[in-house]
Order: sequence, then C-alpha cells, then structure tokens
Amino acid sequence: MDIDGIDATATAAETLDDEDPLSSLRERFDLPDEWYLDGNSLGPASVESVAALEHVIEEWRTLGIRGWTEANPPWFWYGERLGDRVADLVGANGDEVVVGNSTTVNIHTLIGTFLDHADGTKVVVNELDFPTDHYAIRSQLRARGLDPDEHLVVVESDDGRTISEDDVREAMDSTVAILFFPSILYRSGQLFDIETLTKIAHEYGAFAGFDLAHSVGAVPHDLHALDVDFAVWCHYKYVNAGPGAVAGLYVNERHHGVTPALAGWWGHDKETQFEMALEYTPAQSAGAWQIGTVPIFAAAPLDGALSVLEEVGMAAIREKSIALTEYLIALSDERLAQRGVRIGSPRAPAERGGHVALEHDCAYALGDALRGRGYIVDVRPPDVVRVCPSPLYIGFHDVWSFVDAMVDILDSESLENSEKRGVT
Repeated sequence: MDIDGIDATATAAETLDDEDPLSSLRERFDLPDEWYLDGNSLGPASVESVAALEHVIEEWRTLGIRGWTEANPPWFWYGERLGDRVADLVGANGDEVVVGNSTTVNIHTLIGTFLDHADGTKVVVNELDFPTDHYAIRSQLRARGLDPDEHLVVVESDDGRTISEDDVREAMDSTVAILFFPSILYRSGQLFDIETLTKIAHEYGAFAGFDLAHSVGAVPHDLHALDVDFAVWCHYKYVNAGPGAVAGLYVNERHHGVTPALAGWWGHDKETQFEMALEYTPAQSAGAWQIGTVPIFAAAPLDGALSVLEEVGMAAIREKSIALTEYLIALSDERLAQRGVRIGSPRAPAERGGHVALEHDCAYALGDALRGRGYIVDVRPPDVVRVCPSPLYIGFHDVWSFVDAMVDILDSESLENSEKRGVT
C-alpha cells in the first residue's frame, strides 16, 4: 500500500474493503462490540470455535469416560493432534509441537529444562518483556540456587519502545545458558528477527527460546528451519481460541528424550502411560512437556479456530495485517499527529507485529472515551493505547472509523490523566 498518497476518506476505506478477499470472514465471528480492536489481548468467538466446544460437551454427555478413546477425535491424543495442526503456524514438525498447560507453566518447564542442560547459568531477557516471563525465569533460577539479580541479564531499551539487536549481542558471553526473548514486544509491537537472535545465542553456546504470544496467528514462523531450540505461546489472542485457552509449546527434535524440569503424567510415553509405573518415562516428542491431563474444554475451541486460519493461510493473514496497520499509521500521521498522538511502533512493516501503539499523554482517559463509544482497545503504561486491526474480522473502514472517533474525542472532550481501571 502506498501510504504517501493515501486517500483519507470513508469512501476510499469502503473501496478497500470491497477489494479485500478476506472481508467475508467477519460474518463467521461473534463480535461483542461493533469495533473490536483488542484481538491482541483476546480474540472473539468464531462459529467454528463454538461448534467445536459444543461438540465435546455433547461427547461428554453421551460418552462419559469412553470419550478418552471413543470421541471423535479421541481425547487421549488431543494435545498431540492439535500440536500437529499448530505446527504449521510456527513452521515446525508435528512431533515438535504440543498443545498443553498455560503459557507461564510452559515457560517454567522449558526454562527449567534448558537451564539443567546448559553449560552456562545466566538467562538474557529484556526490560520491555511481558512481566510473567521474568517472574517464571527468576523462580526457576532461585530453584537452582542462583541469585536472579546476578543470573538474569536484562537488556535495556534506548528509547523505552524497542530493543536493539546490537545491545542483545553485547549482553551475551560464555556464561549465558539461554537467550529468551519475545517475538513481539507487547507494548510497542516491535517484531524481532528470530533468525538473527537464534544465531547470536548459538554463537555463544546458549539455547535460543522465544515467547510467541503476540505473534502466533498473526505472523508466520519457521522455527525448525531457523534452528530455534524452544518456544511457548498462547492461543487466545490472534488464534481466537477463547479465554483461558490451552497454550502451545515447541521443542526442537534434537532435544527430544530429555527429561522435563516439571514432569507430569500426561507427558509420559503414551504407549505405557497406563501401566502406572512410578518411574517417569518421557514421551519422545514435544508431548513430554505436557504436565497435567489436557483440559478438553479449554482445548476444543482451538480445534475449531484453527480451521479458519488453515483455510486462509498465514501468508494472506500477514499480508492483510500489514496493510491494515500501514493504513492506521498513515491515517494517524495525517489526522492525529497534530492532536498530540505519537506512533510508538516501528514504522517498517518487517519490524512490526499485528498491533499499533498510539501514544498520548492522557492514554487512560483516551482509552475510556474510546470504549465509551464502542471502540474496544486496551491501554498499557505509561501512555500507550494499543490498537489491533486483526485481519480476520476487522476492515479498512473500521480503521477509518476508529481514527475519525479519535479526532472527535480529541477535539471535543477534555481529557485528563487518569489511573488504570479494570482489566483491558
């Protein structure tokens, strides 16, 4: 899209929607609000995801315990079967991916596992990470008698928005066990070059791990080809699998057979699991990092949600996502910049994920005003309104309408700094 000569009219936005091959997908989603621009926090329900949940509820009603072996598909292999499908989203072999646990639990078990098998003792992260990553890593360091203040190396940001790859390299040395980074920074939307970070880690003999929570379902990945060691992610954002949806993880096949740091019976070798041996035998796949019984009701909506992504393909999703965020940035430059709104996301599409950070000194008040008009966004401290034009159900006219509402709010309402209220 040529954003230099953008037509900022509503008619032009409607024309873009008419030309969009993905525009009809919107009809398959139940949007709780007319302008739902918060899919980077929680995606909406689709016809397919609800149908899949209702399907397993009916199986529970009619099959009971037999559902573990007689359901369609059998619940016993649910995590592995969904892992095979999710593998296509992250560029992995089927046995390298499993669906299970929560994202934070997966960080615990994988960080612990790779700390136990590393030559070094330090973990490199960054100061703009989502907090749960640090909580889990510090916990795993303490469990091994390592002082987190000494062994957690935090790369600082020069601008409060982004992290430089050069600074990451400067943080590395032979004492580093793991480089653990997000694929996308949750505030600014900076998209990291996973290939480069993986090479940096391996140059220093460290493992390369990633938190893909803000990219799976929005950005294509190629984890196996890039030689990534491990990764974690959630499915309730861009994959639209519902609140509390079961998470996913990837472990490169060369690490299969290693005993997980947090072993549980659902990660036992499936062929001998019900022999009930007291000695743990890990599955020879990513399935070994499952811990407890797969939560079928938290996994079933993913079964349906994946059908939509598989139908469209990640290339088309990413193409439209870039077009929508480019359009949002262009409209913001033209109509919002003179009203005190700053672009807090990288401008190069290759360096940006699926949302745009709009900065304003009264971000919380602005977020409240937008939600009051039916534009669902979220706010992150200190001054970021995150706007996510998710390509499966948001169109160009939606983006135009959002910017127009911003203009009206900034011109007509007296905004004052306010504290965060509630969950966004």
